[in-house]
Amino acid sequence: MAPSPFLSPGPTSQPNSLALLALRRDQLTAINLKDSPDAVTNTRFGSFPHKTLTNVPWGTQVRAYTVHGGHAKGSKKRKRAAGKESGHGKGEANGTGENEEDDDDIEAAATGFAHLVPPTPEAWTVSLPHRTQVVYTPDYSYVLQRLKVRPGDCLVEAGSGSGSFTHAAARAVFNGYGSQAFEGNEMGEKEGDGEDVGRRRKRKKYGHVYSFEYHEPRAKCLQKEIKEHGLEDVVTVTNRDVYEDGFCVEGAEEPKANAVFLDLPAPWMALKHLSRSPPEKLDLSIDQQNGDARTWRSPLDPRRTVYLCTFSPCIEQVQRTVEAMRQLGWVDIAMTELLHKRIDVRRERVGLQEEGLRGVNANPATVEEAIERLREVEARTSRFFEAQKESKSSKGAKEEADPLKAEVKHEATRMKPLSKKQRLDTIKEQVKERKIWKEGRLVHRTEPEMKTHTSYLVFAVLPRSWTQEDEENAAREWPTNVEAKKGGKPPEGGSEGNVTGVKAQQ
Repeated sequence: MAPSPFLSPGPTSQPNSLALLALRRDQLTAINLKDSPDAVTNTRFGSFPHKTLTNVPWGTQVRAYTVHGGHAKGSKKRKRAAGKESGHGKGEANGTGENEEDDDDIEAAATGFAHLVPPTPEAWTVSLPHRTQVVYTPDYSYVLQRLKVRPGDCLVEAGSGSGSFTHAAARAVFNGYGSQAFEGNEMGEKEGDGEDVGRRRKRKKYGHVYSFEYHEPRAKCLQKEIKEHGLEDVVTVTNRDVYEDGFCVEGAEEPKANAVFLDLPAPWMALKHLSRSPPEKLDLSIDQQNGDARTWRSPLDPRRTVYLCTFSPCIEQVQRTVEAMRQLGWVDIAMTELLHKRIDVRRERVGLQEEGLRGVNANPATVEEAIERLREVEARTSRFFEAQKESKSSKGAKEEADPLKAEVKHEATRMKPLSKKQRLDTIKEQVKERKIWKEGRLVHRTEPEMKTHTSYLVFAVLPRSWTQEDEENAAREWPTNVEAKKGGKPPEGGSEGNVTGVKAQQ
């Protein structure tokens, strides 16, 4: 199986894989590059045949093409019709013996281009088909950071929706594909009582995302997308009501999750399944469908601390969620609200000397500049009319024999006001010698609309369970001063902050 373009896109685009066309700053189009001469993607900036987009380095600016008939398939029919009228065979296009598929029925358009970029979770969030409200990049990047998600971790997500967070989580936990059983050796000697414990071989831990969606059509769409994007070895999408059935997958081991993200209308109803032991209120009676007794299985990792985040749009949901967290033993509960805005920072240049240039305001910068321009125009106009009157008073003599008239006419021509085209050409020539990156005022503006929505993020931590066996193992691994004293030799210098060690020194 080919690697996922989200995890390993490679240096160039490949056929039968996902790619993105960046049309504008916030407008991207996702396309599946087909290995077919008829495949064309039509956009507002032109048509882009897929054969011109494959095997192209990422980030390349690709030109739009004019495809006759709107798509290549229609042009082939026109070729065959033209061939029949001229008496050529099926495989001949113009009597030269060349196959019709070898002839290009496209030509570069005069305008229109786009940039070919590799698929990333950030770009996919902008271009994905919206089935529900989307968790945007500012939210899920902060969530993954607060959940301390690392490669090799296991993450449980409830409320897949459009799959925006799912793709970001898959990249965060990816630590290789699980088809490889072992990855290297971890060898070393453990110091303690001087006994050599030998060499150990450690199994590599591969990350995984367990995503649950209640709505069956949305779950099927996401399963199809995950398969097309090559993420089926990293993501498991399940159609389930987690309020009732929990987070453990039938016929598989427990997820052993290190991080949990709940994007649900009522996250407090699913918290009863996120515990290390069955809560008292959980119904473990006989299952009505198969008659088997329900057994409790925790989806959490018993050996590590688990981090939780809930995503709620209303403060009333937050209140009920926090109340349920406190009852179930979650600690370090905190709520965060994110407001994302893009700030445009640029230099603002205003003045008549900027006329005709892009990204500037060609109005007078000051009143003095406006008055100066009016005086200049009036003076040129006045001198032009005076020169015209002088030229009319010298009638009767030939223009070639009268040097005075020729001089007056030359003066009138020289004093004629410049046309707009001449003025703009002069400004463009002068701007080449100016340091425009130092001119103007440095201003910043926030965009009027931001791609996010109101959300309250509630974070909590569930410490790992600590048994008597763990206490005994810790005592053997890190003996206290009392145990060291029983051994006949207290630690050198005692132990800072330990009252027993201080008394032993005294």
